[in-house]
Amino acid sequence: MAEMTFLDLPSEIQQLIVSCVAKNSFQALYRLRSTCKSMRALADTPDVYSSFDLYKYPWWTGLRDTLLRRCYDVGNPSTLYIKGVEYFYVLECHEEGLALMKRAADAGYERALYTYAMTRKLYWDDEEYFASFTREAVGTIGWLVRMDDAPWVPVVNEGFLTKKFMFMSTDRPLFYNCPCAPTLDFDWDLWQMELSKTEDMCNRCFWIKEVGLFLRDFRCATSFPPFDSWQ
Repeated sequence: MAEMTFLDLPSEIQQLIVSCVAKNSFQALYRLRSTCKSMRALADTPDVYSSFDLYKYPWWTGLRDTLLRRCYDVGNPSTLYIKGVEYFYVLECHEEGLALMKRAADAGYERALYTYAMTRKLYWDDEEYFASFTREAVGTIGWLVRMDDAPWVPVVNEGFLTKKFMFMSTDRPLFYNCPCAPTLDFDWDLWQMELSKTEDMCNRCFWIKEVGLFLRDFRCATSFPPFDSWQ
């Protein structure tokens, strides 16, 4: 029986495998592209560009503006998220930014789902999307969104700061006054909020804590160029 090679597989299976490689590792995709012309063609399709996670891209390789534009044109979720955060939190174009984050969230991009849920809560007092997370999942994803290694700048626009001050005056007291779990420390600001109560706190206090951490730590990545420069 003759041995089957990758190129003997149905074209749909080949494309699915290459898209999975693109989603997990840019380095592996580049190695795959370098093997032959057929692999290069498979790696240069809309399905592959829509699979990329731009937060994993090694930007020192160059061509980032071209890649960003091509990924955006095929609806890549990480690119929609990057543009949505820029529009909402930097340019204060709330309608456009929120719509882009929702598109990325609906596509299953976890960074977008977390940021969209927090944004809906802060600006519209809508907690619907909180139900999409377990406590363990929101802790992991929240840390990833807030503390990524990419260069960041604080969100300093007036609307965001107003939401933070409102939270400090209304929600934070509810967290510390609730008897659901022992209070280990009373933090007048938000610096140690995650250490202020034991983990068996009620659901309301848990989400107050998570919103507080978002307000404390969320930054806008500056490693990506402004959207208007994506050519």
